[in-house]
Amino acid sequence: MSKTAQAPGVACLQLADIELPEEVDGLLDLAYNLWWSWTPAARHLFASISPDTWARYRNPVELLLNFDRSHWEAVLQQDAFATSYDEVMRDFQGYLDPNRSTWFSRSFADYDGGPIAYFSMEYGLHQSLAIYSGGLGVLSGDHCKSASDLGLPFVAVGLAYRRGYFQQAIDADGYQQHHFPEYDFRRLPLRPALDTAGRRVVVQVPMPGRPVSARVWLAKVGRVPVLLLDTDITANDPADRPITSVLYVRGREMRLAQETVLGVGGVKALAALDIQPGVWHINEGHSALLQVERLRQALEQGSVTPAAALESLAPTTAFTTHTPVAAGNEQFDRQLAEPYLEAIAPPGVEAHEFLELGRADHDEPNQPLNLTALALRTCAYANGVSRLNGEVADRMWRHISPGTPAEEPLVDAITNGVHVPTWLGLELRNLLRRNLGPDWYEELHGPEVWQRVAEIADEELWQAHQAQKERLLRFTRSRLREQYGRHGRPPGELREVAGLFRADAVTIGFARRFATYKRAGLLFSDLHRVRQLLNHPEHPVQVFLAGKAHPADRPGQELIRHLVQLSHEPDLKGRVVFLENYDMRVARMLVQGCDVWLNTPRRPLEASGTSGQKAAINGALNLSILDGWWPEGWDGENGFAFGSEDPAAEEWKRDQEDALALYHTLEEEVVPAYYERDENDLPLAWIARMRRAITTIGPRFSSSRMVRDYAEKAYMPLALGSGEPLVR
Repeated sequence: MSKTAQAPGVACLQLADIELPEEVDGLLDLAYNLWWSWTPAARHLFASISPDTWARYRNPVELLLNFDRSHWEAVLQQDAFATSYDEVMRDFQGYLDPNRSTWFSRSFADYDGGPIAYFSMEYGLHQSLAIYSGGLGVLSGDHCKSASDLGLPFVAVGLAYRRGYFQQAIDADGYQQHHFPEYDFRRLPLRPALDTAGRRVVVQVPMPGRPVSARVWLAKVGRVPVLLLDTDITANDPADRPITSVLYVRGREMRLAQETVLGVGGVKALAALDIQPGVWHINEGHSALLQVERLRQALEQGSVTPAAALESLAPTTAFTTHTPVAAGNEQFDRQLAEPYLEAIAPPGVEAHEFLELGRADHDEPNQPLNLTALALRTCAYANGVSRLNGEVADRMWRHISPGTPAEEPLVDAITNGVHVPTWLGLELRNLLRRNLGPDWYEELHGPEVWQRVAEIADEELWQAHQAQKERLLRFTRSRLREQYGRHGRPPGELREVAGLFRADAVTIGFARRFATYKRAGLLFSDLHRVRQLLNHPEHPVQVFLAGKAHPADRPGQELIRHLVQLSHEPDLKGRVVFLENYDMRVARMLVQGCDVWLNTPRRPLEASGTSGQKAAINGALNLSILDGWWPEGWDGENGFAFGSEDPAAEEWKRDQEDALALYHTLEEEVVPAYYERDENDLPLAWIARMRRAITTIGPRFSSSRMVRDYAEKAYMPLALGSGEPLVR
């Protein structure tokens, strides 16, 4: 029996000047592998070296660079540090052991083909690596982490954004300010990738009138290499160096240039590293131009016609569409797209052929290049990211495949999930470890292990949740004090922050992109009613908000300003708070500490919405429109649902009806249930719902389950030769 395929190894160059004592030289590899980001013991180990430096950066590479070498002797003399180091390194090396049994090695023991190549515009791996903006990026990061946990042969490709996505600051008037700091990659868990000859990997990407060079950086995510392309190098014209500067840049041509680097440059980078994928996964249409470069390589490698070469792409390609919203289905005017397609098209293939593949509508002439349509026409498997989203996407795109039988879906569904070790709070994690066993996460996909949550005492579960809630409150007060100080508030007002927010008040969390369809302001539609709700003398409610609006989204920014100004009104201060600069750390604090997780999209525009899954595994109860993943997750006892399921109603009417339903559910169900206590001040019925949320949502909506679904429904069938072009 042949050895099961594994994630490809990629050599790299050490740039940062980090010198470590021989006794702890393993810290170098650990610092450059984001395994530490979901392993509390590893983070604690780094924090113990220099607590102040860790608290400032939460980045082990920066920590080791800044740590005075003369202080190592004192650290090494601490017995607790030595013991912790040995334990962490044993676990780290055991995790990476190529002979370790994994789900993939057990399930597909005979597979010895190439890896899955996963392309995504953004990756949310950790807040220190700012190459993500929101849900798509975090989903991509969780996908990589679970691919590593499960042992899939897997390599990911993306872009190394020199300025990332913007950092958000809220000024004294509530306006969102955008800051784009420049990151020094040498101080991040990134290293230049080296080819088989030991040279730094640089690929050339054709652009209209000139080539653009892209250097390849390597981020290690457990077993999985993530390759990130960077155009900010001296070989490029100064006008081309900023191509990979900012994520989701506003300019349309710059966006097309980025997506050309991602798709075409990503395929070239894999070839330069001698990585030959068995399956290609286009995660959202941003990377669909990879098919053009694959076509060029297919024509160069064999004496086949362009038509035959094009037909050969689909059987090994999977495509995931994440949203029915127009902005998520990337398209470019023909006049803009044509020169780029001419630059990257292989000899003998005309740009208009790709424009035809990217037509979103059969009937209209001179249509834009739609990358979702291009991906669908060149793949063998396509899916949405929840059951409802799959149905919506199928209806949206069926017209491009008239040969697909009516009873057969064009777009399948694999519901998103979350990487449990990344998002589970420390207290809940320790509680599950004590009650479910030390290896409980290895059995995450089995619902039977989650049934043991029923054996956890009510008081223990409540105490763990309250400890996480107290941490959220401390974090919020610290952030507010810093923000108020920046705004010039007087010292007395800064001191008052210590008394804001209550651990015994029901706490509602809402954190996500401030896109209009997500209706972040729905809760505040009736200010008189919401004031009564929040200021109830016996049953108070507090609301924690966070989120960014794209720099081009004026309505979203105005909504943020409105909510911030409301939070400053005397009767709402300490009842409503907007946490600025929403990132993965803020998200972890909120999902781990809130009692209720609010979700208010216009159905059916929320493709999945994984923040509610993160909250649920921490015992928070979802209060949500039946959209995205929630119709699959809600069972009537593990959270709350509200609002209309009728998408035909006019928007204003639906908003009005949903707001009324939200207030009714809060006033009649949610708040009374939270404040119903026994003689020990325990909300037993609420705790029962918490337990139900953890046990029903944990196994079904983890990224471990999600990646296994991809492997069984898409990756392995395609890798083993059963793929047929999707569009007929």
